[in-house]
Amino acid sequence: MIIAGLFLKANEVRVVTLTGERISHSVIAPKVTKFALLKNPTQADVVAFIAQINGYVSEHAIDKLVLNRRATTGQGAGGAGTFLMEGAILATCACEVEFIHPATLRASDKKHNELKNCRPKTVDLGKAYDLAFECLS
Repeated sequence: MIIAGLFLKANEVRVVTLTGERISHSVIAPKVTKFALLKNPTQADVVAFIAQINGYVSEHAIDKLVLNRRATTGQGAGGAGTFLMEGAILATCACEVEFIHPATLRASDKKHNELKNCRPKTVDLGKAYDLAFECLS
């Protein structure tokens, strides 16, 4: 199964795609790491963003997209950009989309940290990696 972790933050999506199992997995398409949407997008900007995501999904035969669950209220609440990107992905992606809560990622990180041998060093890419890792069998 090929799983892409999409970490939504502000107006950007960081992407890490994994294949394999938790014990033995590898990163696919390490060169593609980010998609962005303008802060005040037009309809054409959103259409182009959707085309980029769907092109990536098709090109790499992605079976599942895993997104970070946005906080809806409080200090860490997701802004308009993440809300718009999340909606566009949910409405247009042909593959399965799953949401993972940050608390689930923290618990999994403590339990399976020794298996995460190809995790990127960049913080946001590391979070995208964790999202994809969470759905490996």
